[in-house]
Amino acid sequence: MPVIPRHSRNRNYKAELASCRLETVPLECGDYHPLKPITVTESKTKKVSRKGSTSSTSSSSSSSVVDPLSSVLDGTDPLSMFAATSDPAASGTVTDSSRKKRDKDDNSFVGPDFEPWANKRGEILARYTTTEKLSINLFMGSEKGRAGAVASAMSEKVRTRLEELDDFEEGSQKELLNLTQQDYVSRIEELNQSLKDAWASDQKVKALKIVIQCSKLLSDTSVIQFYPSKFVLITDILDTFGKLVYERIYSMCADSRSALPDHFSPENVNDTAKETCLNWFFKIASIRELIPRFYVEASILKCNKFLSKTGISECLPRLTCMIRGIGDPLVSVYARAYLCRVGMEVAPHLKESLNKNFFDFLLTFKQIHGDTVQNQLVAQGVELLSYLPLYSPAMGWIFQCVSYHAPEALLMEMMERCKKLGNNALLLNSVMSAFRAEFIATRSMDFIGMIKECDESGFPKHLLFRSLGLNLALADPPENDRLQILNEAWKVITKLKNPQDYINCAEVWVEYTCRHFTKREVNTVLADVIKHMTPDRAFEDSYPQLQSIIKKVIAHFHDFSVLFSVEKFLPFLDMFQKESVRVEVCKCIMEAFINALTLEDEKRMLAHLINGFIKMVSFGRDFEQQLSFYVESRSMFCNLEPVLVQLIHSVNRLAMETRKVMKGNHSRKTAAFVRACVAYCFITIPSLVGIFTRLNLYLHSGQVALANQCLSQEHGVLFLVRELLNVIQDYTWEDNSDDKIRIYTSVLHLLSAMSQDTYLYHIDKVDSNDSLYGGDSKFLAENSKLCEAVMAQILEHLKTLAKDEALKRQSLLGLSFFNSILAHGDLRNNKLNQLSVNLWHLAQRHGCADTRTMVKTLDYIKKHSKQPGMSHLTELALRLPLQTRT
Repeated sequence: MPVIPRHSRNRNYKAELASCRLETVPLECGDYHPLKPITVTESKTKKVSRKGSTSSTSSSSSSSVVDPLSSVLDGTDPLSMFAATSDPAASGTVTDSSRKKRDKDDNSFVGPDFEPWANKRGEILARYTTTEKLSINLFMGSEKGRAGAVASAMSEKVRTRLEELDDFEEGSQKELLNLTQQDYVSRIEELNQSLKDAWASDQKVKALKIVIQCSKLLSDTSVIQFYPSKFVLITDILDTFGKLVYERIYSMCADSRSALPDHFSPENVNDTAKETCLNWFFKIASIRELIPRFYVEASILKCNKFLSKTGISECLPRLTCMIRGIGDPLVSVYARAYLCRVGMEVAPHLKESLNKNFFDFLLTFKQIHGDTVQNQLVAQGVELLSYLPLYSPAMGWIFQCVSYHAPEALLMEMMERCKKLGNNALLLNSVMSAFRAEFIATRSMDFIGMIKECDESGFPKHLLFRSLGLNLALADPPENDRLQILNEAWKVITKLKNPQDYINCAEVWVEYTCRHFTKREVNTVLADVIKHMTPDRAFEDSYPQLQSIIKKVIAHFHDFSVLFSVEKFLPFLDMFQKESVRVEVCKCIMEAFINALTLEDEKRMLAHLINGFIKMVSFGRDFEQQLSFYVESRSMFCNLEPVLVQLIHSVNRLAMETRKVMKGNHSRKTAAFVRACVAYCFITIPSLVGIFTRLNLYLHSGQVALANQCLSQEHGVLFLVRELLNVIQDYTWEDNSDDKIRIYTSVLHLLSAMSQDTYLYHIDKVDSNDSLYGGDSKFLAENSKLCEAVMAQILEHLKTLAKDEALKRQSLLGLSFFNSILAHGDLRNNKLNQLSVNLWHLAQRHGCADTRTMVKTLDYIKKHSKQPGMSHLTELALRLPLQTRT
């Protein structure tokens, strides 16, 4: 018989268990007892500041117990003690207390109630579109001649920086004309990717130039309707650049001893990182044009943290003043919006800069109605009514930032300043969109007065009333004003001729009507909606708004009879003439009065009662009748999963009870009955929804089957292992996950156990595979073949981790695989022995391994090499060097 090479080593489980038991050592307690009072040694340090003296330290020991709460009684205030300590900034150290204070300063101003910019991005891109042709002009050529003319007036470093910025790609000028909106978006996304690629290939200057050229596009308003969307796309690139620069400098601050903490001070930053950071700011300061210089510096505003504690607070006012040099009011307001966005991200507590941007904007607001803008609109054929909404995203964001957690006095000042400006409908709308709903609701009548005074030619009043209604849906106005508010608003709404304008406004005010008035007022509003939306079947274009109205009405009428007593409710439903929409509306009404959660609760309660009943039913030793009862129960309660789970557990208990009672009598009849129980379980389990519930019940039922000598039909001894490996291979694993390899490693452990002559576990009266196949050459060969296939998969995965960001994972997995081979493999096998040596070297290759772990592992190998049959580990230990670090 040929000798089969084995990958798994022979195991003596009893001997291994005995060797793992703890050694008994006599305990010498002495005077120690856990309940004995603790003796505390109190050290006192006295520092003498006399000339020529040095600090002296004296210690005293006391056997009395120091009470940690005594400081509360003796008047020592821990906060006063903290205040009396030295200034951490002066000493050049960062204490935990100062770090916590700084964390609080950075994070206490922005909470979940502040709507992030990311939420607005998609809405802007969807709203501000164009059918006109767009162009992208990227000039990245040489300007050496122009730089040389002023070279004598600048230092060598500055000249070098200018030349670097001018020489992007020699003579490269890229102009893309006649682009559709989709083409334009695709090109901008390509530029964003080019930026990332340039950065990844260490072409940092090229990356900067891409950002500069993209920023220049924000000075182009030739297709003015698209400008808000262009702003979103270009600032995405700026955000990418800012993040890359920050992370690069942050990574330079880490050394071999420790990484830079998340909340750090400039004192923690090394000189190399600071110099790199300064170099970035110097390069950006060399940009000639105002708009790209402003945007690129704003994008890396956060990097000021590496240089100075006051860097951001000093930079924000300067950038705010730079915007005053931008002549186009639309370009200017979006520059302010970007600065406010960056400011809120990196220093939300610096409110003064936000306020300055707001008031600067008010000073230039009249430019919107000046001759320059008017001439531009005439040239592009754009109406003022279409132009003013272009300001809304930027103004809304500025107003949101300024008003966030702002004191009442500041909000009042902002509102008063807006009042004094003529043609202020746009400002008023931004105020109502950004200020707290409570602030607006309390002053509802004041806002209605301002709305009445607005000139409707530039910004429609119904949009102002819609913004007011949105606030009143969130906060309640004074009770005495509620009816007058509704009347004033509806006077304007009901006069709207355009059905879309009407329904967009009416939809908002239905919420207000339902919240504060009776079914009489609600009926009046519904009647008015029917009146406006029925002519020319206008309702067919407004199903979403009409559905929203239905949802708001039924949300406030909890009594079904009251709802249908509203006279115009059913006629309102008649407007939903599209079948699919009508069905959705009816479902919505039913769901409102038949709460889904209540149904689940009822199901849960019913299942609990049924399970209690099932447990109480017993037919004594008439086991067949008991099983028939369970079969009938399954058919009756097949839609209640908790009942099915209970039935499976009950049948498993029935099978075990049958085996216990019969005690070998009527063995054929007993076996047939147990097989029927097992079949019941394996038929019922697949109908359950919960995957882990199914797995656990399969495991439990399988154990019951084996305990009753009910063996499954064999497909081959390794059939289940092969099926498991197929499932593992076909499963879609998450990216950057090593779970698949961890399971493969566990499979190796299983195969090692299956190759033993005697298994660790046995089931009474069931021949285990060690009895059936133990030592069989064909079985061992098949086992070894599977081991090799699994190990190949593990090694292949380790190869894929040979990347900078994955080297730590590669080291950990390599050492884990080494330990598995050490514990379960037969290291007398030359190939396996060499593989273990290779894995040892892999774990240490890039300095990612923990030295203490490697030392302990090597000590373990040396210790076990002295055990019987383990002498081959001595030679292995000599081939496993420890990595030295200098």
